[in-house]
This record gives sequence, structure tokens and C-alpha cells, in this order.
Amino acid sequence: MSSFLLVRFSSIGDVLLTTPLVRALRARHPDARLVFVTKRAMAPLVAANPHLNDVVVLEPGESVRALARRLAALHPTRGLDLHGSLRSTALRLLVPCAWRGYNKRKVARGLLISTKIDLYGRRVPVAERYFEAARGLDVVPAPGAAPPEFFLDADARTRLDRWIADRGLSGAPLAVLAPGAAHATKRWPIERWVDLAARMRANGYAPVVVGGAEDRPGVEPLTAQAVIVAGEFSLQETGALLARARVLVSGDTGVMHMATGVGTPVVALFGPTVQQFGFFPYSPRATVLERRLECRPCSAMGGERCPMGHHRCLNDIATEEVVQAVARLVA
Repeated sequence: MSSFLLVRFSSIGDVLLTTPLVRALRARHPDARLVFVTKRAMAPLVAANPHLNDVVVLEPGESVRALARRLAALHPTRGLDLHGSLRSTALRLLVPCAWRGYNKRKVARGLLISTKIDLYGRRVPVAERYFEAARGLDVVPAPGAAPPEFFLDADARTRLDRWIADRGLSGAPLAVLAPGAAHATKRWPIERWVDLAARMRANGYAPVVVGGAEDRPGVEPLTAQAVIVAGEFSLQETGALLARARVLVSGDTGVMHMATGVGTPVVALFGPTVQQFGFFPYSPRATVLERRLECRPCSAMGGERCPMGHHRCLNDIATEEVVQAVARLVA
């Protein structure tokens, strides 16, 4: 029996964007054993995926060599390196099987950032680039940007239903807002989020703010206009919340891909990063708001301050534009 290792250690969006490949592999190789390898913190994103036979986690503090021993004991026939990191490269050396990776387009990305010369050619989303690691396995991306899949367990749905009832939110449609981002230049100004939450409430929505514990201090100004659960929900619970929401408004973060994975429409605000990098929402039910500026892109993942000092890429996106985008998307 064929046995495939799919290795992607992090992060939220990157892991979920591998799931179109997982789906295609299961359809083309129904009898193969599909094993996903990721960090313990990311495991809830794929733990309930019915296309996978197993999820092997890298435990906190575990060495790559120890993980490799566990994987080698599974006697895989193929290894798909979907990360391209030092850690995944080490696994390729330590776990005997036929390995392949994918092209991360680092040269094109670096050149676009530093000189604005675009060598990308055709815009290929990362979800489709991952298929390069499956060369020879007779799988291709589904037409029409078939979205990623984020499968939810029954317990998460039950906990979310109880939370909604306890909060008295059963009557109004939910609008989830995700203001946080790891890097400052990916964040839309907080006063715009406050304004947006107020506008959404006026339009009959119940705004709920999600994010990690690290995002909590930065979103406190939204307290009067929205329910804040940043740092309180697990990944599965956040997914269940998104599945119940009418829409998500988000920056360029993993929550955006969680929403597409449960079928929720997304309005995404993109600043320092651009479509060529491959991380726009992989779904037809998404709208990206961005500004065509000569200074974009300025970094691969965002930074702590705008190199130009004006941060126009996000500052120039008005609240009204976002409200209108939501209205069009959910009409």
C-alpha cells in the first residue's frame, strides 16, 4: 500500500492551504495512507479531516531526529515537503522515501520587494503551488479555486452553540472581525475597526472580534461595539464561530483562510503583501481590498513600521469601502 507523508509544520493559513492537495490525493489514491505532519499547535486544523488517515505531531521541544524515527517506522513510500524549511529538509535526509518539494519563488519574491520587477508571470496561489510536491502522483488543482477545507468536530460546534446562546446572540447574524496581525504594517488602523463594528451593528449584525491572546490588548477599543473573544477560543471553536458567521472581515492573517475553509465569505484587507506571493483568499466567495501603490510590496510578511512612513496601503482603505464590500458579498 502506498503511504504519503505531507509535511507542513505551520502556520494557520499555510496548513489550511495544503488541504486542496490532500483532497485531490484522496480522490486519486483512495487506498493510500495519508499522514499529515505538523506542530502540536496546528494539529486541530487537520485533526478532523476525513481525507487523512493520521496526523503526526511534532511535540514542543521534540527533536527532528526523534520525529524522524517515528515517521520512518511508518515506512512511507512518498514524502511531500510542503514547508521547505531547515526542519523539513532534515526530515528529507532522515526519513527514507522518495521526497519532493515545491518552488517557494524566493528569488521572484525578493526581486519584487526590492526592485518592483515582477518575474512571477502567471499568478499561482500557494494552494496550487503545493501540487508541485505531488509530481508523478497524477493530481491537479480543481478548477475554480476550490477552497481549502477546515473540518470541525462535534464538540467544538456544541461549545460554540452554547456560547452563542449564553451571550444572547442567537437572533442577529454574526459578523466576525479579525483586526490582529503579527506585524504592524498588516494592521488596518484600530479606529477604522471601531467604526466598522459600529456600522455593522447599525446594519443589524452582531460583531465578534477574534484573534490570539497577543491580539487582545490591541483590540480593547472595540469593547463597546463588539464582543471580544480574542485569546479565548481554540482553533476549532474559532472555526465553529466562523462557520456560523455571515461574513469575516480580516487582514492578511490565518483567520482569513479558516473562514474560507468553513465556507464563510471573506472581505480581506491587504497592505504590504500582494497577490503574487500567493496568499490571497483561495475562494470565489472573497473580496480583496487593496491599493495599487508603487511602494507595494514592501516586505514578504509585513514589518513593524511602514518604510515610507505613510502606511497608505491600508490607511487609504475607508470604512465605507469595507461596508460596501460586505454588502455586495453577502447579497
